[in-house]
Amino acid sequence: MVIVDSTVWIDFLAAHASPETLFVKKEFTRRKIGLTDLILCERIRLLLTMLPMLDTGGAELAVASARNYRALQAKGITVRKTIDCLIATFCIEQGHALLHRDRDFDPFEVHLGLRVIHQ
Repeated sequence: MVIVDSTVWIDFLAAHASPETLFVKKEFTRRKIGLTDLILCERIRLLLTMLPMLDTGGAELAVASARNYRALQAKGITVRKTIDCLIATFCIEQGHALLHRDRDFDPFEVHLGLRVIHQ
């Protein structure tokens, strides 16, 4: 499954063409596209409610996210938003790829194995 971040959904819903929104448009019926409850919480409601909704895991995810936060911090990288840490950790833990347009996910890809769809 490819988890699509709210940065991409915002552009997609605003009909703003980007490599990421074109990916969603092209792959929407070919691949399993989803979002997490956290992404829904960030901004989007209407169109996205028809996609599979994945619960992120409560305390287990919080502990794993804290571990990833500390691992990146030990490398001198500060994660700016807690929700990005939770989303990245969810994808890593569940084996999902992430489609995004947010540089805050880059350290998760480089250092922690987050699978990212590049366009």
